[in-house]
Amino acid sequence: MLGLRRSAATLFDHSQSLLRNLSFHGLRVQGIRVGNAEVPNHKPLKTGLQEVYGIGRRKSHQVLCGLGITNKLARDLTGKELIDLREEVGMHQHGDELERVGSEIQRLVEVDCYRGSRHRHGMPCRGQRTKTNARTKKGKRVAIAGKKKAPRK
Repeated sequence: MLGLRRSAATLFDHSQSLLRNLSFHGLRVQGIRVGNAEVPNHKPLKTGLQEVYGIGRRKSHQVLCGLGITNKLARDLTGKELIDLREEVGMHQHGDELERVGSEIQRLVEVDCYRGSRHRHGMPCRGQRTKTNARTKKGKRVAIAGKKKAPRK
């Protein structure tokens, strides 16, 4: 039994070393699949990762810096870099997870609870004051016609 474990361990070590040295240079693939989206081969990784829903310029830069990958073409990735890239993108919120947040807000609006009504009217829903602040949610100030300022004395 001990010999079987040792051989399984060496097989695992060999597979890991092969995986590190694996590259996709000989294959003709149109793009790589990362985060439920296709990253085109002819684009640099920094712009190609932006094809994934929820990843923009800043997050793609963070992912590449975290992995230590230079901004090279997607087709030049090695197998190890591709696996690391998929794991790193998986750690960030993207794709279906972000769409689920939108459907949660839509559910609150349909149920017609307090938070849903605040979302529907474009008001803050976490208890912030709205008399003087909340300009981001309410938008630009609108002048009221016919209202005059009191004269200064």
